[in-house]
Order: sequence, then structure tokens, then C-alpha cells
Amino acid sequence: MQKPRTAADEPYLVVRSSASDLAPGQVIGEHAHRWHQLVHAARGVLMVWTERGSWVVPSSWAVWVPAGVRHRIRAAQASAIRTLYVAPNCFPDLPEACSAITVSPLLRELVLRVVADGMLDRRDNVESATAILLLDEIKRSPVPPFGLPEPDSAATHRAVERLFAGEGERTIATIAREAGLSPRTLERRFRAETGMSLGRWRRQGALLAAIERLAAGASVKQAAAAAGYATPSAFVAAFRATFGETPGRYFDSARDG
Repeated sequence: MQKPRTAADEPYLVVRSSASDLAPGQVIGEHAHRWHQLVHAARGVLMVWTERGSWVVPSSWAVWVPAGVRHRIRAAQASAIRTLYVAPNCFPDLPEACSAITVSPLLRELVLRVVADGMLDRRDNVESATAILLLDEIKRSPVPPFGLPEPDSAATHRAVERLFAGEGERTIATIAREAGLSPRTLERRFRAETGMSLGRWRRQGALLAAIERLAAGASVKQAAAAAGYATPSAFVAAFRATFGETPGRYFDSARDG
């Protein structure tokens, strides 16, 4: 049972929580918070977009969103979202950038405990210790190998908008011309802004879209074709190389959550 809280408790609250269930395709529109946020799918798969990157999140992952960063969330399948809000300036060395983190069994149980309690008050010794352990576990959690960083400039955003426009795979030269840049300039800017080549970004974007299709019920064959892979086996190999497991095991972890 959650403790009753009053307005007098507000200055002492260091972690808040919320819980909701999302239907397939349901969207939480673009918004930002004054507190840091940890978005966790206790069940299902979430698509989390932020100003600084995008992630597909099964129950083995969560996404850390610093205060003030605009973001939106979409359920790729029926999902249970569990969110923690962390007061800014209350804990040292918290992540300053958006990122996915791996949810360990301990972190998962801490998230569920805080959601059950509703809030954590630093005046309470047990609640204060829970908050310290929770944030330490977040800081220690490994970063999963997949993310899709957002480019910064208008020209590179135009290139991204054209990556998957029309039928068939578009060449880098065509995309650069439509964005008003030379291919060499586009590649240089894209690498500087995202840390990866345009080709690698496109491949990872295709995998992200494929995961959403799989979560919505598409077959591996259908997802492979939509992502531009010649065979399902080539798609599964690329998926395993990126995520460390096959599509079936990836979604098993989401269901097990």
C-alpha cells in the first residue's frame, strides 16, 4: 500500500513513479519533463524517440531520458510501461545523455518496488537507501549495442527524410543531391553529427523498423523483405550480430517480462 503524501512532502521526494498499460500502436505524444526519466517496458516492446536518438525497447532494456529532453513513446505491441522520475540535482553523476540501458534482475525489481511504493522520500531511511541503490544500478548498467542517434543539422535531417522515401533503395548520391549536398559533404556531416556513416545509420534504421513490424505480427520473411534483405537468414544473421540474439529470442524476452 502506498503511503499518503501531502504538499508538505514535496521538497523531500527524490523519485516518483507511474504505471500504465498501452494498446498496440498507442502513442504517448511528444513532451518533456522537469525531472529525469527512466522508461521501462515491464511487458511488451516500446518504441522510444527522443531529440537525441531512437530505441526499440523490450523488457530487458530501459531508456534514460534526462530532464528537459523532448520524447515520445509508441507501443509496438500490447505493453506495460513502468516509468520512474528522478529529481534533478539530488544525486551526483547521473547520465547526462539519452541512452538505453540493460535492465538487470535487481534493477527490474527495484523499478517494480518503487512503482508499488509510488514515491521515495529522502527523510525515510529505507526509501533513501532504495533510491541510492536504484540510481547506482542505473549508472552501472551496461548500454545495449543498438541505438539510432539523431543528426543535428537541417541538411542531414532532409537526408534522413529521404532515406526510405519512394520504392527501392536510394543511393547515397541521390539522397545527397536531394538534401542539397555533395555525397562527400553529406557523409562527413553525418558521421560528425551521429558518429556513424549514413549507410550504417540506414541499416540500423531498417532493423529498428523491422522490429516494430515483428512486434506487430509480421513474419521474419516479411520483416526481412521490408528491411531490404535478400533472404530471411541474412536478416536473422544481421539481427543477431546487432542484438546478440535471434528475433525469436528477442521477443521471448519481451513476452517473459
